[in-house]
Formats: sequence, structure tokens, C-alpha cells
Amino acid sequence: MSSLDARLGVLRGTAPPIPHNARTLAALTANPSCDRRSLLDAAGIDKDALAAHLDLPRPLRKSQLALDYGIAFERKVTAQAGAALVPLLRQALGLTPSEVSYEDVNSVGSDDDKSPLPLRRAHTRSRILSAAHHRSDDPRTLLDHPVLRLTVAGHQAYLEPDIIAFQRDGVFHVVEIKSFPVIHGQPAPLKATAALTQAAAYVLALRELLASDGLPPDRVSDTVILVNPRNFTRHPTATPFSAHKQIKNLSRHLGRLRRLPELLDKLPPNTTFDLAPGPDQRPTRPRGELVAALATVRPYYTPGCRHHCDLAFHCRTEARNQGRTAALGTAVRDDLAGIDTIATALALTDGHLHPSRDQKDLTQALRHAQRIHADLQTDTA
Repeated sequence: MSSLDARLGVLRGTAPPIPHNARTLAALTANPSCDRRSLLDAAGIDKDALAAHLDLPRPLRKSQLALDYGIAFERKVTAQAGAALVPLLRQALGLTPSEVSYEDVNSVGSDDDKSPLPLRRAHTRSRILSAAHHRSDDPRTLLDHPVLRLTVAGHQAYLEPDIIAFQRDGVFHVVEIKSFPVIHGQPAPLKATAALTQAAAYVLALRELLASDGLPPDRVSDTVILVNPRNFTRHPTATPFSAHKQIKNLSRHLGRLRRLPELLDKLPPNTTFDLAPGPDQRPTRPRGELVAALATVRPYYTPGCRHHCDLAFHCRTEARNQGRTAALGTAVRDDLAGIDTIATALALTDGHLHPSRDQKDLTQALRHAQRIHADLQTDTA
């Protein structure tokens, strides 16, 4: 075990690490400036367990009905060896009939296998490299339920994309099947961005696989194919989207995880987020101790955290108690960049605090806003 692994293990305590998946990696890009999130995720700490011990509300999650609908839609698309998917990809990617074949990697191994992911990953790797090097007459164009690996903070995370498609000119594409609709050719922007960010993790993992065999990254396309219900029906449609921005962002944020030693060096000695479970596996650690441990790592709260982070409500309470501008929303925080607290903003506005050179323009804007607000109050009096 490396010294970094040992230090992260101390943070995690007795609990087993939570492995990364495409959703947790996508969440890294949602708030890349949050040191707290970076450390907790790198150590594989169960944030939901921390939130439960602190009795916090949880982020909104999909209903079971929505989950069941998503599973049913994916099965419809991939049924009968991808019979519905193949013509969609022929149109979206310009494939010809001779370029299409299908294999479900879920069929690899048996129910008795204790480690199915490594076995499926080895099979996926073999099929992809065989296709990439044209070693077989049957390149297995469509791999359903493949398994890839991506290096995250020095560790290997297993990822499971929906489909990997292979085109004759040697370029691989990631295909994501999502149950949100495409209305008149346009999906909901936020949902599409979230899907592309998840797909970016698969693109990077596939590039890492090819690089391990000496193949260049441009053998994996930046274009991701989203397969969604068309309009208000259950009929699928395939739409190509550029994921270049999401791939670039995720790659940069994964690189930031290399700062872990620097972040760990800032922590007080013996800092841990261990919940100290008792014989019945219930946490025994005093909540005040856990809150104090969390306070040793700098958060970066934004209102959007409530949609993807289990500790969002704890960080929001912190921001409010400390009077931070982030508690007023992302727009206010960004507009007041360089002024971190509400008290500082008010002191600059009323002249109790002299602005620094960098704060002069912001101070003038704050005073102008204050005058407008005062005039509005006078007019409505």
C-alpha cells in the first residue's frame, strides 16, 4: 500500500471504499473547486452515510417508476441483438450493413463468478483491441454492457457504458441510452449535458485502453450518440452530440486529483471521517466530532450542490452561518468574486472598510446598487 493510500485510508476509517462510477466522476465537474468533495471522493468515503449520521436531507433522486421506465426503454432498444439500435446507428454514424455485429458482454462468465467486472473488462479489452487491429473478420461492432477501467487518483475504477460502437474507418463511438425524451430533435439541455459528462468518462476510459496498446486517442471519437425516446413516444431516436467540452473538463478535473498530497498536508494530524460503527454497525461517533472534522477541509458550496452531493445541506448551513456570499447563490458569488463574505460586502458598501485595489470596481458597483435600491424604496413609499 502506498503512503497516499494509507493516508486516504485513515480519512475513510474502518468503512470499505466506495468505488467510482460514471455518475460520481461526472459530479467532479459540477463543483471542481470543492476540496472537501475531492478528498471525500478520492478516499472513497460514503457521503450518504455521513449525511445520514448528521440527519441531513438528501438530494432528490429518481423515483422507482422512472428507474423502471429507463430499464424498460434500454431493453427495448437492445432487444433481439440490437435490432432497433442498429438502423439508428447506421443513420447516425453512416454505417453499412456489413459493418454491424452485436455481442452482449453481460453473457460473459457465469453467475458463480465472484469477480464478474474484471472478467468482463478483460473480454471487452480483447474484443476492442481485436477490432482496432483488424485481427478478426468479425469486429463486434456493438458491444452491449462492456466494462472499461479508468485511472482515478492512482486507482482503477470500473465503468460500464451502455454501448461501444465501432466504425469501419477505425473510430470508436460511445453510445448512451437515456430515457429522457428528445422533443423535435432537442433534448432538455441540462439532462443532455449530464449524459454527455457521464459519456466523457467512458471516452477517456476507452482512450486509456487503446493507449495501453500503443493506439492514439483520436481512435475514439469526441462525438457521443445519445439514444432517447422520440417526442412523447417510446420509439427510440439516435442523435450525435459533441462531447469535446465535457471530455476536456473531466480530464482536467481528474488531473486535479493529483493535488491530493497537497490537500492532505493541510489537514490537522489524525483527521478522520470514520463513523466508528459499533457491533450492530450503527455509527457511534459523536456528531460534533464529525462536523469538526469536515470543517478542516475547505468546501465550495453552490446551490447546484443540492442536486448531486449528499453533504450539500451541511455545506449550505455552514455558508449561512459564516455569512458567505455563496449562500446567496452562484450569480451573487460570481459577481462578487474576491469578496467572500456578506459582512465584507456590506462594510465596503457603507465605507466601514476601505477597498483594496482589486475591490474598487466591485465596491462602486455595490454602492450603485445600494442607491438604486434606496431610490426604489423611496418611490414606493
